Amino acid sequence: MSEFSVVGKRLPKVNVWAHLTGTARYADDIQLPRMLYGRLLRSPHAHARIKRIDTSRALAREGVVAVCTGADMPERMGIMPSTQDEYALALDKVRYVGDPVAAVAAVDEDTAYDALSLIDVEYEPLEPILTVEEALTREDVKIHEDSGRPANVFKDVHLEFGDVEGGFQRAHRVYDNWYFFEGTTHAPLEAHSAVASYDGDGKLTLWTSTQVPHYLHRELEKVLGVPRSKIRVVATPNGGGFGGKSDPFAHEFAACLLSMRTKRPVKFTLDREEVFYAHRGRHPVLMHLRTGVSAEGDITAVHFESYLDGGAYASYGIATTYYTGALMTVTYKLPAYKFDGVRVYTNKPACGPKRGHGTTQPRFAFECQLDQIAEDLGLDPIAYRERILQPANSRTVNGLRITSMGLGQCLEEVKRSTRFPEKHGLLPRGKGIGVAGSAYISGAGLPIYWNEMPHSGASVKIDRGGGVTVYCGTAEIGQGSDNVLAVVAAEQLGVLTDDVHVVSGDTSLAPVDLGSYSSRVTFMAGNAVHEAAGKLRALVAEAAAAKLGVPPDRIGLAQRRVYDLADPSKSLTFAEAAVLAEARNGTLVSVGSYKPPKGISGDYKGSGVGPTAAYSYQAAVAEVSVDLETGIVTVDRITEAHDCGRALNPPAVEGQIEGAAYMGYGEALAEEQVFRGGLHKKPSLLEYKLPTSMDTPEMKAIIVETIDPEGPFGAKEAGEGPLNPVIPAIANAVYDAIGVRFDETPITPAKVLDALQKSKSRVGPEGLSSQRDPKAALRRLHATTDAREKKKVM
Repeated sequence: MSEFSVVGKRLPKVNVWAHLTGTARYADDIQLPRMLYGRLLRSPHAHARIKRIDTSRALAREGVVAVCTGADMPERMGIMPSTQDEYALALDKVRYVGDPVAAVAAVDEDTAYDALSLIDVEYEPLEPILTVEEALTREDVKIHEDSGRPANVFKDVHLEFGDVEGGFQRAHRVYDNWYFFEGTTHAPLEAHSAVASYDGDGKLTLWTSTQVPHYLHRELEKVLGVPRSKIRVVATPNGGGFGGKSDPFAHEFAACLLSMRTKRPVKFTLDREEVFYAHRGRHPVLMHLRTGVSAEGDITAVHFESYLDGGAYASYGIATTYYTGALMTVTYKLPAYKFDGVRVYTNKPACGPKRGHGTTQPRFAFECQLDQIAEDLGLDPIAYRERILQPANSRTVNGLRITSMGLGQCLEEVKRSTRFPEKHGLLPRGKGIGVAGSAYISGAGLPIYWNEMPHSGASVKIDRGGGVTVYCGTAEIGQGSDNVLAVVAAEQLGVLTDDVHVVSGDTSLAPVDLGSYSSRVTFMAGNAVHEAAGKLRALVAEAAAAKLGVPPDRIGLAQRRVYDLADPSKSLTFAEAAVLAEARNGTLVSVGSYKPPKGISGDYKGSGVGPTAAYSYQAAVAEVSVDLETGIVTVDRITEAHDCGRALNPPAVEGQIEGAAYMGYGEALAEEQVFRGGLHKKPSLLEYKLPTSMDTPEMKAIIVETIDPEGPFGAKEAGEGPLNPVIPAIANAVYDAIGVRFDETPITPAKVLDALQKSKSRVGPEGLSSQRDPKAALRRLHATTDAREKKKVM
């Protein structure tokens, strides 16, 4: 018998008209069921079998309307189709403290919360796996028994390009370092929230703070058994995502199921502690980086190893694993490159994509090591990076296509703005300056579900008053995507952004867009809108040309006017021209779509992660002061230049640069998602250290425009890439200040003070635990990996 139950009693309904207008005397107005409020019961164990669940006491509680458990939604789900290993609510096992087990819907949130303690769950505790080392070696404890991989390995990747062995043999010197990047979480201002309503016509609507309405739409169909044609997902504008709302979550499925069973709207809002459990944040990554260089500093070979602590479930982990290695090649010339990556399961909240997905950790390692190489060569760190840049319009050793490439300009801009050569190595002890470069994608080259359909679609409508409406499935998460789409449409049609309405994130109203992740919206949705609006532009121009008696190619559109380019006094208002165009062509609606071009990656297994139609580039300089008595690091100033192609909205681009720099600053010095015995040590914004406005350093954002040939009006991404160089720039600045290399994050006062007191020259890991050989772990993985998992490209 299903664990799902509904208390059989009538509860009051609310008079909607009376509620909105205060006219309660109209007793016969349309009435809708009163909203129910949901809460999730979460596991107190890091790893345990669920032996029994009894919901009867909770259901008997006054005000409780319904309860559901994993048995009511037994379909596996997850964001990546090839690695779906989650259930909406835990079915047979719990795999981390906070894993959702059951859901309650009640007349108010307090009642729902109280009812959670009345649900009886019998657990059989199991030994937890909490470290990468344990996950690699413990065959006796399996977090996912059916994973089909050794120990608790989720994914291992082994790729080699060029003559790596020969490159190291030719090197004048080989640098060999270990690095560690601590896990962090997104900490969005707004918590996850969702409202589901199941209507009398058998249609389900979910309003939710998601970044991926299309993919959530797919998962709801699978888990609930309801055709997508009867499900509507509305991605509400929400207060921050940063990647943390780009998975399907338990509260979304629970809200839908409980609404379907009760025929009443159901709302779930996670509290702040639950947001930490939902997580999907930055992976803790242990990294081993070997780089061979010639006597002049040219890189001869790189071998990079990454060990990712993935937490309890897959999330985007298969892509994250590849991303830790894929983009190492797009900034500097690497003639030979080898990448070994492994992601493991542990009994902690699942990690996933956080701003800079998968590329932030390796960029920290690479840029710190490049700083060391430059110092040993006696070269200025900026001059050294400029010498080894990957050129524009080129191919990397792993087959990635580079189009526009502005890293050189970015380095020049930050050098000039900060007078870097006049300061580096010349400041008094305790003062330092550091630099780093980086790159990021403008949307992934392949969709999550591989197919030939567009990655982004849009429709544009012109009304008879000259108003323009853009429909697109993008999710507005505070990054300004609606404004970008309005800017593109307005520029194409010669109107103002005030004239453009954007309808986004609604699966019933807008064409499919794959979501707001991987910095894809400006480039991909922007190109879709550009195409759709361009078709309407042609119709408006043709109608105006006929009216004005000029050829269509002499028609210009700007400032709500449609005019003769040769004689601007001959013109119509945009609204007048739109009416003429509608009279000639019928209703003015057009569609556009975008998918990345073919041939932007290599031809090998794993080449689907890393390619993009255009890479953004950025360089950051950090200036710091280190208190030699307390170990406190103060970042005095961050100067960052970002190559965004063309800035469609310069103030918004500057805001993205500053926001990313702020986020990177917090990860460099304070943030850490850490656990003790499976328990989260800091599941609140009181204890999880985020910099406030009072802590934030002076920032200068510099826009570099390279005008990408394939972006909408030449634009590329601006949302994620600017985070990546900030963290290594701060680490390099701390070294310049006190002569200690920090090869791990965060750089806390305790670590700094300990290094100063003990005269350390380096703080960082030495590898995996001394009892285990990391090479042996990799050899074992190689031995058990199907030969098709490995591809050597010479």
